Amino acid sequence: MSGHYSTLLRSTVASLLPDAEVWITDWHNARDIPVSEGKFDVEDYTQYLVDFMKHLGPDTHVIAVCQPAPLALAATALLAEDAPEAQPLTLTLIGGPIDPDAAPTEVTDFGRRVTMGQLEHLAIQRVGLKYAGVGRTVYPGLLQLAGFISMNMDRHAQAFSDKITAAARGEDSEHDAHNRFYDEYLSVMDMTAEFYLSTVERIFKNREIARNVFEVNGRTVDIGKITDVAVKIVEGDKDDISAPGQCLAALDLLTGLPESLKAQHLEPGAGHYGIFAGSSWRNNIRPLVFRFMDTHRDRKAKAGGKPAVSLAASNG
Repeated sequence: MSGHYSTLLRSTVASLLPDAEVWITDWHNARDIPVSEGKFDVEDYTQYLVDFMKHLGPDTHVIAVCQPAPLALAATALLAEDAPEAQPLTLTLIGGPIDPDAAPTEVTDFGRRVTMGQLEHLAIQRVGLKYAGVGRTVYPGLLQLAGFISMNMDRHAQAFSDKITAAARGEDSEHDAHNRFYDEYLSVMDMTAEFYLSTVERIFKNREIARNVFEVNGRTVDIGKITDVAVKIVEGDKDDISAPGQCLAALDLLTGLPESLKAQHLEPGAGHYGIFAGSSWRNNIRPLVFRFMDTHRDRKAKAGGKPAVSLAASNG
């Protein structure tokens, strides 16, 4: 969960469908969830991933794109200790903040500068009367969108300038590349305040996953307990959101995993979006990910068939 709906992964899913049965985790807009349904924070998210993987079964290949990467790693570690028979065959982590301090970006710099009190004051609002979640505290989608755009203001300004010029020349269309991209990019949801704040505090500020001290329901999650799940790291060398090194830090945490079950790929010239969509994904990364899955699918003498692929959430 990063504030975008999982539709941002539409092209990723479309590219996987010919070769896999695809299951996607997605979340409802927090403004539509009554307060009576309770909280939803990083621990709840992690437990949901555990439940999803148990439901899908051990012949699953899990792909986590950006924000879910650290929590998908933690969920796999919980399974390794509590229900090893339900562990996925492989776990592919794409551009996720396993250790935000491994490589600084604007995102990590912002996290260091702002206190939790300031963040709660500036970013958190209550849902209004016309929604089912009235009274719930949320990090609103529009505020998130303002943050996304401000990180690359020049690029977005140029994109809309080019769009206006194309329209003036009669060269644009409703379904051109510009509209297809922004239809997804501008599709944001409110997320619960507790999820947003706990993500900032525990994943970015306190680096609980990076330090292997993350807790779920009062219990410490030990990443070193993962011993039989092949893990692949994918990063883009131009990623300005989860810079190279942040996701790669997962391999150092996997102290109980043989080197033969670890893999990594750094995609030249790819930014954050490019490592799961576009030509870099289609031509280079996707084939590598499927080859990784195929290599490890028979390790447990599993019967043949098409692998199930669970995308463990949306882009960050």
